[in-house]
Amino acid sequence: MVKTVIPVANDSKLQAQTGYSIKIDQTEIALFKVTSGEVFALENRSPHPKGGVLSEGLVSGKYVYCPVYDWKISLENGMVQAPDEGQVQTFTVEKEGDIIFLII
Repeated sequence: MVKTVIPVANDSKLQAQTGYSIKIDQTEIALFKVTSGEVFALENRSPHPKGGVLSEGLVSGKYVYCPVYDWKISLENGMVQAPDEGQVQTFTVEKEGDIIFLII
């Protein structure tokens, strides 16, 4: 499988604990920079039936809270935390200097 490396943001322009929405082809992706400086990328839609735009959610530690139903979702693996269930797709992120790349 061929992987594509796409530059998506400047690290210096991302504010910690804030979500950013990007679109690659037809896929909406949310970028999150946490206070440690790590950047994570997730599918920008909560897994519950009514959805929810994750880039608009509250970030705490390495979790984002869905703005619609307050589901707690891991930025590291996309897993919804108990007692809720589900998972969102995650994407590999790499940094080189000030550039953030998404590997898809």
